[in-house]
Amino acid sequence: MNREKMIEELSKIVGKENVLYSDTDLLLYGYDASLFKGKPDCIVFPGSTEEVSKVVKFCHQEKIPVIPRGSGTNLSGGTIPTKGGVIVHFSRMNKILEIDLENQRAVVEPGLFTLTLKNQLVRYGYVYQPDPASEKVSTFGGNFAENSGGPHCLKYGVTTNHVLGAEVVLPDGEVIQVGGKALDQPGYDLTGLLVGSEGTLGIATKLILRIMPKPEAVKTLLAIFNSLEDAGRTVSAIIADGIVPATLEILDKLTIKAVEESVHAGFPLDAEAVLLIEIDGLKDGMERLAERIMDICRKNQAREVRSAKTESERMQLWAGRKGAFGAIARLRPNYLVCDGTVPRTKLPEVLTRVMEVSKKYNLPIANVFHAGDGNLHPLILFDERDEDELKRVHLAGSEIMKLCADAGGTISGEHGIGTEKMREMLFVFSPQDIAAMKKVKMAFDPEEILNPGKVLPEVSA
Repeated sequence: MNREKMIEELSKIVGKENVLYSDTDLLLYGYDASLFKGKPDCIVFPGSTEEVSKVVKFCHQEKIPVIPRGSGTNLSGGTIPTKGGVIVHFSRMNKILEIDLENQRAVVEPGLFTLTLKNQLVRYGYVYQPDPASEKVSTFGGNFAENSGGPHCLKYGVTTNHVLGAEVVLPDGEVIQVGGKALDQPGYDLTGLLVGSEGTLGIATKLILRIMPKPEAVKTLLAIFNSLEDAGRTVSAIIADGIVPATLEILDKLTIKAVEESVHAGFPLDAEAVLLIEIDGLKDGMERLAERIMDICRKNQAREVRSAKTESERMQLWAGRKGAFGAIARLRPNYLVCDGTVPRTKLPEVLTRVMEVSKKYNLPIANVFHAGDGNLHPLILFDERDEDELKRVHLAGSEIMKLCADAGGTISGEHGIGTEKMREMLFVFSPQDIAAMKKVKMAFDPEEILNPGKVLPEVSA
């Protein structure tokens, strides 16, 4: 089918005003927060599950690729149109459909910003725990697709632990319901399969989420170190002592410099690393627990441990952590975000090796990461106008993923595989493993309509 006819048919479904196809539009929707670019044939903005179903059904009949998209914050090229096709954008489907306090559930549409729900829940004394750093603009559809995490994933888990069900449009346009408000649903765990599938198996149009009462008390600490390795060792020491904080986040010297220039969070510029620690729960015993943690930090060479005295101080520290990725842009024109996970006890060793990669490829690397669950985020700084530097960035990124895999970890903690790390999938999976995953993809999407060219490399089992 020619492009003009395709646009005409899609306009009948969603309305002419909800289809974009100018050269400028195709350029703007051809990239996300990764280093990759593509070019769609058009962009559609459905307003309901019914319209999504009709768009997908039409594309399935005509064998046109479909790429679901929200805010485009994806860091692994997951929303890049690798084979052209139709981008289905969910900015019109952005409502909170229900807040059910009695059952501690919320029902939302995929285009809703994460922080919008959290702000609404505050008035009821409730919280949605997953908190990606991009929560101001990241959408629930993207969180669902990537199984997003965030600083609180140490204690509370990632998106899959808080999605209880979904309404999903399958690759042929059929609409199904998986999971629900009740726990322990019988049959196959299709919710678990779909969360983290990066839009390759189905498109969520409604999400049923777990919400929780806000903790009675929260305390935030900042430990300051003269060594990045000491900060890493402290993380393991805290967990080994039987303490599970809500968050354990590390920022290194280069990141601190960028954050202080941008946010002025109060991180010391002469430190090699800071460890941001947050504990929450019952008010009784909170101070004693904080003292235990501060003592562990000091025993592991922390030169100073501070406690946020007010909510304003606490929020300023968190503004520094959550603004870190944006602040890094002050240092170089571009950066590649690596996203690997290692066992906590391997953090000091792997961090040392990461800095060796930095020297090997002559590329500065800033580190900011969810240290509590071993989720590393080395940010490789570069200028994409320098072709040689760009080549070295990709080599360095792949080498860091290999370091994580060799340490008993894996190649993604929360950012997904997308187009960026398909080759690196073979660092952690055998060809037989990949072939088994491919069978799942073929069972759902034999025509490979949904988000083609993502996640799974071509291999011979």
